[in-house]
Amino acid sequence: MPLPASKTFLLQILSLLCVIFLLPASSLSPIQKRSLSLFCQPSILASSTIPPMDVKIDTAKSLFGSKFSGQTATIIAVAPGRVNLIGEHTDYTGGFVLPFAIDYSTVVMGTGSVEEKPDNQERTASIRFVSDKSPEEVESFEISESSKPPTETAWTTYVVGTVFQYLPDLKSSQSHLDLTFTIAGDVPLGSGLSSSASLEVSVARFVEVVLGDAAFSSVDNDSIKSPAKWRALRCQKAENEWCHSPCGIMDQAVSSAAKAGSLLLIDCRSLTFNETKMNEQSDDTPVLVIANSNVQHDIAGGEYPVRVAQCKTATEALRQVNPNIESLRDATPDDVETAREYMDETSYKRAKHVTTENERTLQAKEELERGDWNRVGELMNESHASMREDYEVSCEEVDVLVDIAQQFPGVYGSRLTGGGFGGCTVTLVAKDKAQDLMDHMQQEYKARTGKHCPCFETKPSRGAHLLSIKDHKPFV
Repeated sequence: MPLPASKTFLLQILSLLCVIFLLPASSLSPIQKRSLSLFCQPSILASSTIPPMDVKIDTAKSLFGSKFSGQTATIIAVAPGRVNLIGEHTDYTGGFVLPFAIDYSTVVMGTGSVEEKPDNQERTASIRFVSDKSPEEVESFEISESSKPPTETAWTTYVVGTVFQYLPDLKSSQSHLDLTFTIAGDVPLGSGLSSSASLEVSVARFVEVVLGDAAFSSVDNDSIKSPAKWRALRCQKAENEWCHSPCGIMDQAVSSAAKAGSLLLIDCRSLTFNETKMNEQSDDTPVLVIANSNVQHDIAGGEYPVRVAQCKTATEALRQVNPNIESLRDATPDDVETAREYMDETSYKRAKHVTTENERTLQAKEELERGDWNRVGELMNESHASMREDYEVSCEEVDVLVDIAQQFPGVYGSRLTGGGFGGCTVTLVAKDKAQDLMDHMQQEYKARTGKHCPCFETKPSRGAHLLSIKDHKPFV
């Protein structure tokens, strides 16, 4: 039943007021998670509108003026969330992924400096920041090269851990990095759209501007010359070591390096990026629709680390038949069948998913460029079935969303996107059917689960970038 106009308008107003920075689920209590999921939706329930960038900038600017009135913000850094079209749970085994950046993003606005402190014995940093999640509280941290990650992860750990990665770039042990900034974002919490990577990468890009030419000066690996790649590696390291999350490189890589209008085929072993555009030679080029199940996930805990360990177990079994296999990236589906006698059923299923998913991802890139939408859709459907049956990372609500979409006229394919255990789906649908699909998904999902299902149409957007303080336009 459609919402009355007055209630729809109220929801729209609440949505704009609720552009709250939704941080990694591991940092919040169950009560906080439930409260946020009920109150702060990533899009209004009856619309596909994405909050405009100006909302985030105005929020960050207002916070800076109220909390740091004696200073002037000179930097605006932005980093997006992401959707993975296909290639799930393959990145931490060095495989292939095909994600793209979205318009939901995190804005970091502030200022900083580097100074020499003769009394310093090691490189240090002072970090002061405030977020629109808790606008009354200014967070303050002092760190040094000898700082250790906390045993418990708070949302602030993602910020501090990222800054820590840049301390080696400081010129000497007497160098001190001083940072003051605000954070505003709208990447939905626990939705599989990479809120944590968006936060890390936006903070990293901000720090790089403060450091200037010194950024990445400590890097000695000539095989990787791209700042975007080093940024991604540092942000991944922050999440792995400081936040105790065994994530792969995909989220940070696409948030850092994505190009507007292109998906990014990432070889997660070599860190090579291949821009991939959907064939737009004809009028029937489909669009991408994202639907949020409103079931939150947490990759730092629960089943995600278990899957990482299971992949390692499967790799050990594969080495019984081929000692040259270093990770599941090196194996084929035939290898998995050959080594099945050395695996328990769970290891077999995990290896089967990863090896077939790598093949699907490479084929999807070719079909996207060719414009064979039916085949792309088939690959997406196969991917979801594999995620559900072999990798076992879907859930009832996500399966309902996928089923609703797959049965709708004009849909080519639909699948879970992100780490799983909740989160979002991505659907490839004919352009003229997109709004009808979103309306249908929201109504049918509510009827079948009792939950709301925010939906939005999206296109590949730009990765990390800087905006002008004066007019908020992107720097070239």
